[in-house]
Amino acid sequence: MKKIIFTEKAPAPIGPYNQAVSFGNTLFTSGQIAINPETGDLVLDDIETETKQVMENMKAVLEEAGMTFENVIKTSIFIMDMNNFAKINTVYGSYFDEKTAPARETVQVAGLPKGVNVEISMIAMK
Repeated sequence: MKKIIFTEKAPAPIGPYNQAVSFGNTLFTSGQIAINPETGDLVLDDIETETKQVMENMKAVLEEAGMTFENVIKTSIFIMDMNNFAKINTVYGSYFDEKTAPARETVQVAGLPKGVNVEISMIAMK
């Protein structure tokens, strides 16, 4: 059975979608961008701070579903500028144990919602 996941500790959706949907033991998250859920403001100070906000938003969604980053099996990272990859990767990597890190793809894109520089989505399993 499909279950909608929502937490006020992550930004509310800005369109016709949900923060995440669980189906059986699998969680499919929507992409998260660097919106501070408390203020609704974008966090675009620098790429590291922006990536940290994205990961904290994702952490809140995972926690609402009763999961952690240990449950993540696949991530997709969309970035505006591949020159930021190393900095994004450092922040992203700090949330995972390298030995059990998920599969991942990283793609440079032409544009992201609200003009952000990075968006990340995940698939996790209990």
